[in-house]
Formats: sequence, C-alpha cells, structure tokens
Amino acid sequence: MQFYKDGFRGGNPDIRDAAPNRRDRSPNAPLPEKVDVLIVGSGPAGLCLAAQLAQFPQIDTMIVEASPSNIVKGKADGISVRTMEMFQAFGFAEKVKRETYWVNQTSFWMPDPDNPDAIRRIGRVQDVADDSSEMPHVLINQARMHELFLEVMRNSPSRLAPDYGLALKDLSIDTGADDHPVTVTLEDTGVNRGDLATIRARYVVGCDGARSTVRKAIGGELHGDAAHKAWGVMDILANTDFPDVRQKCLIASARDGNILILPREGGYLFRMYVELDTLGEDERVAERNFTRDDLIAAANRIMRPYAIDVKEVVWWSIYEIGHRLTDRFDDVPAGEDRNPRIFTAGDACHTHSPKAGQGMNVSMQDTFNLGWKLAHVLMGRADATLLRSYSGERRAEARRLIDTDHAWARIMSAPPGTSELDGGAEPRFVRAFKENLEFTGGLAVKYDRSALVAAPTHQALATGEEIGRRFHSAPVVRLSDARQMQLGHAAGADGRWRIYAFAGAGDGSHAGSAIHRLADWLERDPESPVVKHTGRAEDIDAVIDVRAIFQQTFDRLDYEHIPSLLKPCTGKLGLMDHEKVFCVDHKGAGDIYDMRGIDRDRGCMIVVRPDQYVANVLPLDAWRELSEFFDGVLLCAADAGR
Repeated sequence: MQFYKDGFRGGNPDIRDAAPNRRDRSPNAPLPEKVDVLIVGSGPAGLCLAAQLAQFPQIDTMIVEASPSNIVKGKADGISVRTMEMFQAFGFAEKVKRETYWVNQTSFWMPDPDNPDAIRRIGRVQDVADDSSEMPHVLINQARMHELFLEVMRNSPSRLAPDYGLALKDLSIDTGADDHPVTVTLEDTGVNRGDLATIRARYVVGCDGARSTVRKAIGGELHGDAAHKAWGVMDILANTDFPDVRQKCLIASARDGNILILPREGGYLFRMYVELDTLGEDERVAERNFTRDDLIAAANRIMRPYAIDVKEVVWWSIYEIGHRLTDRFDDVPAGEDRNPRIFTAGDACHTHSPKAGQGMNVSMQDTFNLGWKLAHVLMGRADATLLRSYSGERRAEARRLIDTDHAWARIMSAPPGTSELDGGAEPRFVRAFKENLEFTGGLAVKYDRSALVAAPTHQALATGEEIGRRFHSAPVVRLSDARQMQLGHAAGADGRWRIYAFAGAGDGSHAGSAIHRLADWLERDPESPVVKHTGRAEDIDAVIDVRAIFQQTFDRLDYEHIPSLLKPCTGKLGLMDHEKVFCVDHKGAGDIYDMRGIDRDRGCMIVVRPDQYVANVLPLDAWRELSEFFDGVLLCAADAGR
C-alpha cells in the first residue's frame, strides 16, 4: 500500500484527501439536479460500482436505495476466490480473510446402503484446487460485505454515500440528446413519503434486483423457467451431533430431500439450505405457507440419525428455484446502432438458484466490468462505443452461469438413483462438484475476442496467462525492498491498465537490454501508448501502469540502472515510485516463470485490463502491435483535450 504521495498526512492511510468539489451532504442539502452516473440499488452490484466510481471525484456519482438503511442480516454469504481477488484490488481482502469462514473441504453424505433411512459420509473434496488462486473461498454475512464497500466509499475523495429512502419511480431517455439525456423520477420512501424529485443523468445503472424497475423501464424481461422445487434457507445458532457441521456439506437423503450446510463466520453460526417439496406446475411457493418450523423439521428428517437442536433462528426465507436471463443488459434494442445510456446488472438481469454460490459474486463482477468503462468514457479516455462491450461480455457469462446452475440444481434435487447422471465410480453430485470447481471459484470466465481482447497470436509466450481470462497472480519479490508478495496485488481498483514486462534470459537492468529498450520507447516515443494516451498534466502512469519482472533474484540486479519509466516521479511533490520492479521469489514460494508458463528465453509483455482480465500477450519488441492495440481502445490524449 502506498500513501504520502501528495504529502504527509497522519491518521488512517485508507482515508484519502477529500475532493474540493464533492457534493454537500449536510442534512438539509438539496439533491443534485444533474449527475454523471445514477446507480439504483445498494446491493452488491450497486455498491461495487459505487466504490469504483467513488475513486474519481471528477465523476458525479449518486446511488439511491429504497430501503431506509443497509441490511443487517441474511441474503447471500459466499465469496468466491475470483471475488476475493477483486476485493484485494479494493484494499479490504485482508479484513475479509480475518473475519470469515474459509471453505477448505467439502463433505458429501448419502444414504447408508445398509440402512437407507440414515446418511453416512462418502468422502471429502478439497474445495479450492491448488494454485487456482492465492485467495481462499470464504463465507461472510452479506451485510458485512456491504459495510466494507461503504467504508471504501466513505474514505474516497468523493466521500460517496448512498441516498437511502429513495426509490426509482420512473425514467425516460432522450436518445437524441447528448447532455444528461436520462430523466429520472425518484420517490421518497421515508419521512417525506411520496415526495418526488427529478434528476437528470448521463448514465443510469439498475442494480435493483429481480423486480428491477430500471429493466422494466427499458423494456427488458427475464426469460427462463422454474424448477418447481421449494427450498428453505436459514441462518441458525444450534447444537448438533452431526460431525461435519463446521465443514461445507452436501447431504442427499433417500426419500426426504437434500441439504447444503455452510458454516459461517464467528465459529457458531451456520446456514442450511433445506429441500422442502415439489410444487405443482402453476403453484407458487408462497401458497404453501411454509414456516421456519417446517425447515427445522425437514432438516432433522434428512439428517437422520443425526439431529439439530436450534437455539436461535437468525434469518430464514423460503424460495423457489428459477433460472432466468434478461433479453438485454442495456437500453439499446437489437439492431439499433447507438451507444447505451442505461444498464442493468446483477439480479436485475439474471436470476438462479443460490446453491452454487454465484449470485452475489457474478453481480459484483458485472459492475466491476462496467465501472472502469464508464470512468474511461466520462474522463475522456475512451469513446462511448466502449460501453457497448458491457452487454456483449457480461450477457455471455450470465448465459454460462444460468446453464451451469440449471444443471447443478437438477443434480442437487434428484433423489439418489433416479437421475440419468447417476452411475460411474462416484456419485453424481461429487463428480459434478469436482468438474465445476473452476466455475464455482469464479474462474471460468473467458471473454471473447474483441477490441478489448486480442487474438492469441503470441499466447505461447505465457501459456498460464490465457488471453480473455483473469490475470493469474503468482509470487514475486519486489526489487527495491526485497519484499515477498503476489504480483497481482500491485494493482488496485483504480481504472488503470497494466503492462507486466517479463524479462528474457540474461536480460538485466543494464542499458541496451530488452526491458530497457521497451521502457525507453514507452516513455519517450510519440507512438508509445503511454505517450499518446496520457494527458500533459497527468502522471506518466495515470492511464497505463508498467511493471517489470526479472528472472534474477533481487541481489543480482543493480537498482540504479533500472530505466526511469520504472522509477517515475509522480504526484504533487514529484516523488519517485520504487515499487514497479520485481524479481523471482527466492524463498521457495514458487517461480512465476514456471508457474505461469512465461517463456524464459524471450520473455513477454502481458497487457491486463483495469478489471484484471488479460487483454493481450506480446513479445517484448512488439511495439507496433502494442500501440495498435491501445489505439483500438483509448483516445489520443491531445485529441481528447487532456
């Protein structure tokens, strides 16, 4: 973590200097008349987007929430390893790791062949495959996760906070207008219930759930099906003789249904997803009038010969499994050639069962994809056509989510011995669980080729950093202070691109080396993307952050010979940045070249998007290709008036 860049300031380093143009949030201050981005809904998707945009005080962002305050309990609880990698970029992954339950093993229970009315453990599976991520799979109360995003917002230069007690009543868009073309009507749901306010926005993002008013306003619909299965979920404090209660468990009984157990933070709390009953074709779950006592009774039937003695039900809910996907993620109808102004994210555009643990995670990944694109456009770094890529990239991933979750829910709900997936050396749900580890970890996302994802022409130079997939971190040692760390942790959620330049064999810090030639070109040549796309008044790394990795250990390089681009002087005081050069780990944590398939002889450049996805892999001397790639995404700073 770096601070004091613009001068010394005591106290909590997470609290950034407040921007002078921030909004007046005093109790009687009026709402703004215009904003750049209006976010509707303060769930995971909305808060993730708000936390990103809060880092840019030049962007006027407003987030509204119909409820009077943040939630306290219930809702989602699973955080995938991919989301943890994102949390690292926001700066609160270590807090999450300290507070949460880590899912290390998953236990599987099925009917005992000798006594089908009783269950028995049939095996355990490691929950996160070795080296799939440096992060754990964790479980935590969604409300606490909200608080961490809210803290990021409060500490940001914008001092952004949700406007609670405001619901979206209506919106309209003037597609012919350029200046704040979206008109939004908000309704007070609090003290001044019923009062209306009108705000004009450049962009609106609907993160307002499955019944999204934003989606309906742009003519979007959720299409899909229901499994006609009633499930209950409860967070409980209870005693039990079930031996695996502090492990994630998938339990299938012979006749009474299935259970998923998820231990929770704090050592005592745990969650149970309990299968209740099959619903009729036209029956809704609300018609059954299930109670929490029904959940507890069903859990005790399924878990025989074990029992649970519930001391407190912290939160519970009944739901019906459904798999639905919207026909659009933005306001542009099929066949119409214009840039979008209104977007939907999270449950507003895809719903599914909660048992794969993907709902909250995929929702946040939606807006992590959208946030940097909005910032690029609003700050003049990219043309508004960039925003068209959001729907294309995220709808494809939502379809993958729906299809995979549909299959998983079918497996979970089929009694043992009745599914066409039964048979083979191990039970169907154990086999499916292993096959889906990459998916449940949030690591299966691969964006298709586009202006943001290059062709895999030079993929062989870095076989473990696949173009279109997230950048896979690995251990390194920072040259300046010999600190062991993860390379991916050098990047924050700050909207910048990264170029990781991996030196080839024998390439050191001396003048004339491939790294030196690349750095000198990037810093000085008019065709360099760093030169072309960085404004005159901006730090040299404000848009593209260049880092170098050498094969030598830290004590074999001469820091004084490192090129100036990798020791830039930035900020108000022009202080030198000493944290851009790394070496292979020399203490046994692993060699990044071997772990990620980096060509040792030639080295390479890996270009990484602001949302941590690999955009390109190039030889160190592919300067023209690098320049052409960024020309396809970013505007020339001089042409954009920066």
